[in-house]
Amino acid sequence: MTVSARRAEALGARLPPLQVAAERVAATVAQGVHGRRRVGQGDSFWQYRPFLAGDDAARIDWRQSARSDRHYVRETEWEAAQTVCLWRDGSASMRWRSKAAPVDKIERAELLLLALASLLLRGGERVRLMGGEPRGLSGRVGLDRMADQMARLPEGTGMPPEVPVPRHARVVLIGDLLSPLEEIQKVVARLAGTPTTGHLLQVLDPAEALLPYEGRVRFEGLERESDMLIPRVEGVRGAYAERLAAQQAGLQAIATAAGWGFAVHRTDHTPEAALLGLYTALAPQAGRR
Repeated sequence: MTVSARRAEALGARLPPLQVAAERVAATVAQGVHGRRRVGQGDSFWQYRPFLAGDDAARIDWRQSARSDRHYVRETEWEAAQTVCLWRDGSASMRWRSKAAPVDKIERAELLLLALASLLLRGGERVRLMGGEPRGLSGRVGLDRMADQMARLPEGTGMPPEVPVPRHARVVLIGDLLSPLEEIQKVVARLAGTPTTGHLLQVLDPAEALLPYEGRVRFEGLERESDMLIPRVEGVRGAYAERLAAQQAGLQAIATAAGWGFAVHRTDHTPEAALLGLYTALAPQAGRR
């Protein structure tokens, strides 16, 4: 069994409790927000897509469906604009956690992704996992399908895959976002040029945010970086804080230039506030074509 297969198997084994937790977090946040107000289906044709469980049978386009052995529905431009494309960083650095954190970064990222998907699906919107199947998910089975797709994603490189996204879709990228700013800027600029709107959420372990260590510490690279031995960690804490602040300022600048949002979440904080922030950040686009 390959490393990727073992990881998928391990993730799959814990997906039911992860989904339960995501639904619980989503339900908590849903009590404090109003549902999205939809303004109609619109009539500008966008594309044909396969009929999915949860779709209204009345929407089947029989003329198009007669040309194949599958059923198809017509998707309008307005519906395409309701698609929210989600991604979480699956790289090795996301699997590290300190003793001060209750979960590792990837578990929190996946929890937030599934909880956000749950909220959006409850509001009648479509969601899609970047790197998963190239079609939007909807209805009650959408969350199950997204969780299943997520279990099969490869480990990743810290950047979302270069997959096409619908014009006017919304994009949410969740990760530690510690890659070089030039790489992140390139990804956001490409997506924003589609055009899309979106949001960046940086998920950090509390030790990454505060560097609380004292004395002589060896830091091991998780993604082929060289190990680093620091004789007195407290002596570099100030410089480290400045470097992290510069990274976050750069992320904010990238997001602002693209018309996106940016926020930071620590894994020792409860997920509800981060989820509410994400959902609220997406809300201004609701009902727009």
